[in-house]
Amino acid sequence: MPVNVAVIPVAGRGTRLIPLTKSQPKEMLPLGRRPTVQHVVQELAFSGLREMLFVTGPGKTAIENHFDIDTEMVRHLRTNGKEDLLAELDFERAEIDYFYTRQRRQLGLGHAVLCARPFVNQRPFMIALGDSLLGLNSRSDVCRRMIDHFDREGADAVIAFQKVPREEVVNYGIAQPRGDAGDVFELSDLVEKPSVEQAPSNLAVAARYICRPSIFDYLERTAPGKGGEIQLTDALRSIIQDGGRILGVQLAPGEKRYDVGNFESYFQAFVEAALADSQYGPSVAKHMRKILAEYPED
Repeated sequence: MPVNVAVIPVAGRGTRLIPLTKSQPKEMLPLGRRPTVQHVVQELAFSGLREMLFVTGPGKTAIENHFDIDTEMVRHLRTNGKEDLLAELDFERAEIDYFYTRQRRQLGLGHAVLCARPFVNQRPFMIALGDSLLGLNSRSDVCRRMIDHFDREGADAVIAFQKVPREEVVNYGIAQPRGDAGDVFELSDLVEKPSVEQAPSNLAVAARYICRPSIFDYLERTAPGKGGEIQLTDALRSIIQDGGRILGVQLAPGEKRYDVGNFESYFQAFVEAALADSQYGPSVAKHMRKILAEYPED
């Protein structure tokens, strides 16, 4: 069965980005010209996914509004001679179907995925975190590569991984490969936020997963962990322990993850998105070189 549905969890409160997130979803924070979640959807669409299920929560209606077709805005632009701006709304007319469900209680990523069960039913599906994108300008093909390996090798799940500096493994779920870790490898375990000394590798989960619907049964049996949350990582580990096969796919060289989770990573992502803009990027780069020349080096 082909993978053509994506579950996009967007229910988190974004507390590490207060006050930016006091009245707007972190997923709607801009990266260059587009909100973060639009980058995510266009990345998924580039890899062939056409059904997007957002798992939302309180204060997330701006996401629904953003993907609606705004006929009033179109009329306003045409009436005021601003037809050139209509191209910026092309995403509204993409052949994508949008669906929404609620995570009524904040019980972790695993619980958010479990909320998608009635919609997903018996289909395999992609999980894409709504505050992280892979590559800029919707040109990452890691999701397509994940789908290809999922179909070809009949895996129970496929997870994207990125190499991170050794000192940063404490912030991520880390792969324990079965043997050498090539571009595609099999997992023998996943370790959630290990210490630097205990980390089995420096391959960190990169916010994209493909799962079979059997993951829902594992999530239902997964006991809440720290903070009373149900962790997706725990359910994936149970699949491996039961003899299931989970593959890792590494991001290609130069294919980066951009995360809107804290101010440091958000600032860095915004700067790179601005520099990558085909129209304004060169002038932004010129301005940044001028500013940086005025700052003393550490």
